[in-house]
Amino acid sequence: MNINYFMNQANKEAKKAILLDEVPIGAILVDNKDNKIIASAHNETVNKNNPIKHAELIVIEKALVNIKKKFLDRTTLFVTLEPCAMCATAISIVRISKVYFGAYDEKKGSLESIMKIYNTKNLFVPEFYGGINEHESSKLIKDFFKSKRKK
Repeated sequence: MNINYFMNQANKEAKKAILLDEVPIGAILVDNKDNKIIASAHNETVNKNNPIKHAELIVIEKALVNIKKKFLDRTTLFVTLEPCAMCATAISIVRISKVYFGAYDEKKGSLESIMKIYNTKNLFVPEFYGGINEHESSKLIKDFFKSKRKK
């Protein structure tokens, strides 16, 4: 599996979010068997007026519809920002096997930064790897908020 390629695809999704004035977070879900993208998404919290429309939740929902299964085992999630507790729990519930994320989230990150939600015995724990193409993902988010403060 070409990790850099898929992280670049997630960053492309994040860039789509910028065009819609959304926080630039993108997500891609890939089938581990054939390395094909099952679904892609970006944040839609502003345009849907719904604070839970995170890229990870949207990509999960799309994938479940696309593959018509209850679980997403044997899939890998690529996301540009470390998932929050809500998204990390959803990832566990649908049993995504691996997660690669770009930027660390020092405020709400729940895999390695703040909560470390998978340290509990009650959740399915995927493999997860942070800091993948971190600079690009982090720069997109920082530049987005910097532009907001100038307005």
